[in-house]
Amino acid sequence: GLITLHPFHSDRLILSRVALSGLLAVLHAALDMEKTIFDNSHYFLYCIVTAMQPRMLITVDEQGNPLPVSVRVGQAVEVVGQAGRPKSITGFQTHNTPVLLNVKDRAELATDEYIALTNVLEGIVILRKNPDFQPDA
Repeated sequence: GLITLHPFHSDRLILSRVALSGLLAVLHAALDMEKTIFDNSHYFLYCIVTAMQPRMLITVDEQGNPLPVSVRVGQAVEVVGQAGRPKSITGFQTHNTPVLLNVKDRAELATDEYIALTNVLEGIVILRKNPDFQPDA
């Protein structure tokens, strides 16, 4: 599917307490399914929406128009403490956005033509044209 259920966001670094409480509310209601979810309290399933997140990567410009750019998608690699700008993925494939990400995948821009306004490339990402970009002649 295009949506995943987990209480983490920002590349699985930050725990969302709202998403965790939504999952726990549904699990608590599921302890007695016949009297809660299967009976008249089926609205408990709406609590699970707080933990739903898209698994896709869509890039847009600053006006909100879709912007197809090349991205590298691959397995995430830990780059903490490495000097410079090391590659944060390994075994990558190059795709044009929009692209569907697996659970353990990470994406990075393939060229320096655009600058992402967020550090983590997941969901909908706003891109800005890089003023220092020099196209290859």
